[in-house]
Amino acid sequence: MDTEAQPTERDRSSHPGTPGPEGRSRFALPDRIANWLPGGGITVTAFACLAFLLVLNTFVVQPFQIPSGSMEQGLRIGDRVLVNKAAYRFGGGPSRGDVVVFDGSGYFGDADYIKRVVGVGGDHVVCCDRKGKLQVNGRSVDETAFLYPGDAPSTVPFDVVVPEGRLFLLGDHRDDSSDSRDHLGSPGGGMIPVGRVIGRADWIAWPYSHWTHLRRPTAYARVPAPGAPRPAGSGGHG
Repeated sequence: MDTEAQPTERDRSSHPGTPGPEGRSRFALPDRIANWLPGGGITVTAFACLAFLLVLNTFVVQPFQIPSGSMEQGLRIGDRVLVNKAAYRFGGGPSRGDVVVFDGSGYFGDADYIKRVVGVGGDHVVCCDRKGKLQVNGRSVDETAFLYPGDAPSTVPFDVVVPEGRLFLLGDHRDDSSDSRDHLGSPGGGMIPVGRVIGRADWIAWPYSHWTHLRRPTAYARVPAPGAPRPAGSGGHG
């Protein structure tokens, strides 16, 4: 009968050096899982690592494979970038020059895309000025540091004001990029809600030979805030 086994179990927990219920509680569940799963502790460790990676992928960083040549020459087809999903989570939003991954469903197409932020809410974005350069809030932007060699800033003229809470996005390889210019007549006018941004691409992680930290270019540093006085000597657009 079990009547003798029960006090024996209770007596065991009262012996010096034997952990009581509080001492066992921290490890009781892992121990039970380890006993239940094939492989024991090794399997639990594997599951713990998997859970950690899932949390990391969901909330912190996510890999993204470059699907096209629209961001060449900086990002090549097949490159894998690490997307910082926490970049805008604790205040502040995307800035001009950031390379972001976003959900284009209903705006660009049913997929995730990667483009460069050219205009943020309130910005007046024009192409092009008299010298053929992109202009933001009356300031001409020199994009030669990242624009694909031989490409013009745009062969499609546009003159837009970005609504608050939205982004105007262009690919660096302008001749091979379907971006905000191509969706000006679509819902949202080709401008993506900030809430659709998955994160900022901060690193090229693969291939290893192409490992690079993606820094925000200085090209937009002198662009004035929306509504600021027009820079002296800035040219118009044609």
